[in-house]
Amino acid sequence: MVLKFHPLQERVERLTGSHGLKMIRAMEKTIYPRSPRETMAGWVHLPRFIDKIRLHLAGKLPADYEENFTKGFDEAWLKAAGVPAETFIQIVKDSLTDGEVFDWVLRNLKKTDAEKAAFNQWVLNRGSDTEDMKSRLKWRKEQAGLAQRDDIRTFVDFIDADEKRI
Repeated sequence: MVLKFHPLQERVERLTGSHGLKMIRAMEKTIYPRSPRETMAGWVHLPRFIDKIRLHLAGKLPADYEENFTKGFDEAWLKAAGVPAETFIQIVKDSLTDGEVFDWVLRNLKKTDAEKAAFNQWVLNRGSDTEDMKSRLKWRKEQAGLAQRDDIRTFVDFIDADEKRI
């Protein structure tokens, strides 16, 4: 089964018209990857990581994202999926659509639903899971000027707020 998803640039152009990417760049210099809440093949964060890879390959990944590229949630997904970063980056580079990446994931990553669910819960709850992570999240909120946002309880919430989705 081949699903046809649009790469990040095509998605932006489809949503905003033929001049959409230029228009968005003029309005906002940063093109954000998808929310870590979005899923593909049963994995949260995977669509975001694909967007980050594409932005990285195009030289459009913001500097503060670049320094953490393949670290944090990216690294955790690679470990949970059991795939080396270089391998997955090449898969995304060689794929024209998210559907091709989706097909590769289904063919090559043999993780159980329980393994994926455990990873997903870890990602979605990160920042509320230990006192150390709660302190780190509090610090990140303060640094970003979001300290007053009581609705930000996890790093996924923080990412979505920082990227102006919530």
